[in-house]
Amino acid sequence: MRGFISLTAHPAGCEHNVLKQIEYVKSKGKFKGPERVLVIGASTGFGLASRITSALANDAATIGVFFEKEPQPEKTASPGWYNTAAFTKIALNEGLYVKNINGDAFSDEIKQKTIDLIKTDLGQVDMVIYSLASPVRTNPRTGITYRSVLKPIGQAYSNKTVDFHNGNISEVTIEPALQEEIENTVAVMGGEDWELWIDAMKAAGVLAEGVVTVAYSYIGPAVTEPIYRKGTIGQAKDHLEKTADDLTARLTDISGKAYVSVNKALVTQASSAIPIIPLYITILFKVMKSKGIHEGCIEQIQRLYADKLFNTGEVPVDEKGRIRIDDWEMRDDVQTEVAEVWEKANTESIHHLGDLSGYASEFRKLFGFGFKNIDYNRDVNEMTGIENLV
Repeated sequence: MRGFISLTAHPAGCEHNVLKQIEYVKSKGKFKGPERVLVIGASTGFGLASRITSALANDAATIGVFFEKEPQPEKTASPGWYNTAAFTKIALNEGLYVKNINGDAFSDEIKQKTIDLIKTDLGQVDMVIYSLASPVRTNPRTGITYRSVLKPIGQAYSNKTVDFHNGNISEVTIEPALQEEIENTVAVMGGEDWELWIDAMKAAGVLAEGVVTVAYSYIGPAVTEPIYRKGTIGQAKDHLEKTADDLTARLTDISGKAYVSVNKALVTQASSAIPIIPLYITILFKVMKSKGIHEGCIEQIQRLYADKLFNTGEVPVDEKGRIRIDDWEMRDDVQTEVAEVWEKANTESIHHLGDLSGYASEFRKLFGFGFKNIDYNRDVNEMTGIENLV
């Protein structure tokens, strides 16, 4: 481990992680939803969970777009590569259509490659999930490369954070972003690329009548507001939400709809990199587990699909048109308890006040490590490939 990155991934562990998610989805039963689904950012986190739920709970044909490193003789592949290899194998065994495109989803080349594949194999798609999480984006029209930053706006912000590897809590101060940094973050993490995807697909005629497209976002509590929702990322999320409104207007002629789903705080590589957020999640996990309402990515997305998007008639949204699958996290009783624990948390107390071991365990599982029934001393084939790679 190096900070919030593991330098290796375990093929068997990643496969087991995917299998556990599939088992959970199957245990919840089938629902009737879109039958042809494109997932942009399909190899980890919410994107992977979306693909698993679409395929294994609804028998959907899925195309996954992602940017992952394949294995080399001297190093393992990235975890998303192994996740996709595992998903592909299992879905094909279930008789499902599966195709994968590995490349820069921000590029015109990958957009066109995806459109061509849809035309050839599926004709059109009924659902497009947009779940990219990249710190860097090159605009295909201008060639300009933008890099996002995780900073407050207007003034510096200081608060507690935790090193989830050892439990040390320290004070961190983050300096405010420059205007250029704010604009760059919006360019990377806002809705511009989502819009380019949908516009290109609509122009090519590969969006079906009644198409649904969903992008994922986060709001969070007051304690994370300065670094998240009122910071540079928040500006990007505001842009993403405005994009959903714009896309819905442009999809009216085919009865399409664009949504932003506000999801729960979870352990991901992206969230682990944001100061203050890991301590909040550590405390949140403990509180939500004690109330029996804790969810991971797959539980969140299965509930989003089954309870919000496809079994309810009218999709329930808040006053800004957003789907709120963070509803359990943001319950008053949950947030009150989290705020009380936050004040008491220090290096000595966090081990019993928060779920530090749970956080660390979830982080390791992102890379295929920490599963009790995997023998990590046993040789495995790190050259596992992805079938149906276009």
